[in-house]
This record gives sequence, C-alpha cells and structure tokens, in this order.
Amino acid sequence: MWWAIILVAVLVTLAWPFWREARKGVPVRKQAPGAFAATGRGQTHYQWHGPARGPVVVAIHGLTTPSPVWDGVVPGLLALGFRVLVYDLYGRGYSDAPRGRQDRRFFLAQLNGLLDSQGLRQDLTVMGFSMGGAIATAFAAENPDRLKRLILLAPSGIVQADDAETRFEVATPIFGDWLHAVRARARMQATLAAEPPPGPGALPQIAALRLAELDRRGYLPAILASRRGMLAELQQAEHRALAMTDIPVVAVFGDKDVVVPLRALGTLTAWNRGVQVEVVAGAGHDLPALHGVEVTAILRDVLREG
Repeated sequence: MWWAIILVAVLVTLAWPFWREARKGVPVRKQAPGAFAATGRGQTHYQWHGPARGPVVVAIHGLTTPSPVWDGVVPGLLALGFRVLVYDLYGRGYSDAPRGRQDRRFFLAQLNGLLDSQGLRQDLTVMGFSMGGAIATAFAAENPDRLKRLILLAPSGIVQADDAETRFEVATPIFGDWLHAVRARARMQATLAAEPPPGPGALPQIAALRLAELDRRGYLPAILASRRGMLAELQQAEHRALAMTDIPVVAVFGDKDVVVPLRALGTLTAWNRGVQVEVVAGAGHDLPALHGVEVTAILRDVLREG
C-alpha cells in the first residue's frame, strides 16, 4: 500500500506545476493601453507614443519584461521629435500566447505583421533590448533596405552566458519544463536582487511587473520556448552581413551585466568593426528600466548625430 501512496505523491508533484499553469488567468484586454493588431499567430498588443507624424522608432523588449520596460526611455525620444512604437512579444504583457517554438521565424512574423498593420515600410530606427536586440538584428539583416538605424541595448545573440540550471532546462524536455515552472519565481527574485543599484530615473514598478507576469497563463512556457529558440542563436552571420551595409549600428552595454557580459562588446566589434559601442558604468542588464537617464543621454547624442 505504501508504494501506491508514494506513486500518487510523485505523480501529484510532477503534475502540480502544469495544473497550476492551466489555472492561471489571461490579461484583460479592456485594461490594456493602446490597441491590438492581428499578426498571424494571434493578437499583438501595441502602443504609439508621440506625435502623429515624425521619424519612427520601433522598440522591442526582452525575454521577461513586456513593453513598459521602455517607459524610462520613451520621454527622451519624444523630446527629440520621434514617434515610438512599443509592443508586447507573444506570451508577454497583453499579447496572445500561442504555443510552439519561439525562434526567429516566430518573432519576425509577429514584427512584420505589426509593421504591416501600421503601414511602416521604410526609414525605421529599430531598437531592441536583450532578446529584443537579437530580434532587431535578425530583422535588420533580412531587411537592410527598411532600416535607417539599429540600436542594441545589452543584445542577446553574441555571447551565451547561461548557468547550468538554464542549460539543463533548455536541453531536457518535460523534466526541464517542470523544473522551469517550479523554480521560475525564486530564480527571478534572485536575479532582481543581484541587479546592481539602479541609476537615476529608474522605474520602481518594473520588479513588480516582472513578478506579476509569472501569474499569467502562457508566460512561463513562452520564456522557455524563447530560450530554446531565439536565444539559442548566435548571430555572427547577421552582424557580419550588417557590417557590409551602410546601416549605423549602436550597441550599449552595462559593465556589471552578468546576462550579456561585457566581453560581448569585443565579440561584436570583431564581427562589425563599424559598430558604435557605448558602456554605462555601474549598470547591470536592465538598461532601459533601471538606467533610463544614462541610456537616454546616449540615444540623444546618437540620434542628433544621425
């Protein structure tokens, strides 16, 4: 009899995180700012900031934090006369969370669908943070004729710096999914605690926003699907291709970043010697949210020069 009790306990333990995921709620669209666009695999939530006319910046957020991560940077761009389009990647914020591998095709289809819905074809400044930087790089390499400028903040796709637990989750179906679901909150809290002190103008609500995302259905599967897809790419070919174009590329790094460590700077400049590199002293990975003032100052200089 005891073995049956043990078996039931094991089965309950294994099933619990998947049952909990199925019981989570989904974002209420009526509460969303901005609007929604059909982008192939589902509805994408987007928001325009700034004047009705003017040069356009398309901002792509990273792996875990949805579009409000740009709230500390947008005002500076508006002051320069830009229109800024932000949106939530699938599985984050208010966007739908379709299932499947979240690789470059997955994210580029979403981005292209959104740009088409807004009638955006040419002269785009595309700015990406973390995984958004990898998406922006892939888009730029495939559509150099559509870009005016590429801005990368702590971009993924250059150096892989995953810890052993992440590598296990990515490489191990089913049990890796289980471990990811069980450990996600504790790991995110540890990541937030390890971030260096924020700079002036930091967004205090970002930590709470990231933790709240854990309670939306589809978010955790999306994170793991992105790690197994988009974040598994190294983009040497894309950066070398961009080096052969006349597209200005600006890359900003934090010198205390452990997610995209500073050694990525050297790798990137070896791939594209024309890239303009900037470093924010004392900054960790969350550049737009926690160091918006410093990032805005860099962007102001870059965009004025452009």
